[in-house]
Amino acid sequence: MDDEDGSSLSPEEFVEYCETQAGLLSGRVETMASEADELLDDIDAEIAEIRTRLDEGGPEGDDIDAAAVAELETDLDETRAVVETKRARMVAFRELADGYVSLAEDLRSDVDDGREAMERVVRFEADADAPVYFDDRKTVYEAATEGNSDGE
Repeated sequence: MDDEDGSSLSPEEFVEYCETQAGLLSGRVETMASEADELLDDIDAEIAEIRTRLDEGGPEGDDIDAAAVAELETDLDETRAVVETKRARMVAFRELADGYVSLAEDLRSDVDDGREAMERVVRFEADADAPVYFDDRKTVYEAATEGNSDGE
């Protein structure tokens, strides 16, 4: 930021920033949802493969390759764990996006000063640990605390 005290910035600029951050997070959620859908398709295929192998073994199960079935079950469990992790990440990203939207609404209706808007965004991002959600983008919090050794 050019002006570290935020006095040259308007609250509307921070509203736009919050809306942009929310949009980026929502886009990431959509991407993760697509990835989870693909993994769920993989799970369906793995279940079908397990059923096929079990059916091929006949009623007595004499011809079942137990090791191959066990390996498929392990793969299935691993894929399920990845899906659950993605779901948890999706919830976290959605919650942060909702927080940004709410903050944007608050800034739009309650804040007339750019400095106050910046302080509220910085406080929100610090409390939400927002920087960990943006690998390729610097948050206002990071920009505001970049030169401070105490992180305040």
